[in-house]
Amino acid sequence: MLNQIFTNTPVFVWAILAFLIVRGVIALRTREMSMNKMFIMPVVMLALSLFDIKAKFGLGGIALATWLCASVGTLVLLMKFGAARVAPAATVGRVIVRGSVWPLVLMMGIFLTKYVTSVAVAVNASLRHDTVFTVVVCAMFGVFSGYFIGRLARDLKACRNFTVPAATVAPAI
Repeated sequence: MLNQIFTNTPVFVWAILAFLIVRGVIALRTREMSMNKMFIMPVVMLALSLFDIKAKFGLGGIALATWLCASVGTLVLLMKFGAARVAPAATVGRVIVRGSVWPLVLMMGIFLTKYVTSVAVAVNASLRHDTVFTVVVCAMFGVFSGYFIGRLARDLKACRNFTVPAATVAPAI
């Protein structure tokens, strides 16, 4: 049965997995990046979560409410207890981002949740209407999304406190 599941998985799914692994490995290292690039993974992960919820359960009722509660709860916890992972770079508009294993772990969590739930729904379509299944899956996606959005919000808040390097300030005339 597992062999059949893996062989019937579309090629683009494995391409998405490869992309996420590459992005996760990049996130392991401390690196300098533009502030605009900080938005990419939160937006991609948010889209993957909401797209999957819509496809499996619809974007209404308990599915959306559960996702929203889990997202906001995780975001609030990160804003309150999380430490920023950014420091100012020498160039305006760029930051130094501390490496972490968490993006890789959570991207794999999102991928595996999407994959396992897709297989489960394909095998047993009635799971789409199972309240417990819906709540568990949507809560997991909410936590994942809340983490990425909360991390971005926390980092942007830290960026507001950066001072402009003296070399970039225009001299007064």
